Amino acid sequence: MHSLKKSLGSHKKKNIEMSRICQITGKRPITGHRVSHSNIKTNRWFYPNIKTKKFYIPEEDRWISLKVSTKGIRTINKKGIYACLQEARKKGFIK
Repeated sequence: MHSLKKSLGSHKKKNIEMSRICQITGKRPITGHRVSHSNIKTNRWFYPNIKTKKFYIPEEDRWISLKVSTKGIRTINKKGIYACLQEARKKGFIK
């Protein structure tokens, strides 16, 4: 029973990590240190600011839902959704 619980816990962790990746910029969680007042360093995660947002693609006349970081939203506003989707497919962030 203990080994089953352990394997389920690690599987759960993988799913959480995969869902926190920006589909436009590829930003993902990184590790760092939590530093106390006495300068003791313990490990921690820094997560990107991911939002689920719907975008309209006029070239294809359809809506698409993406998990995007706030920087990714700014990139889409600057370059346009169609150009960003092409770049993301080329880099492998979107299939």
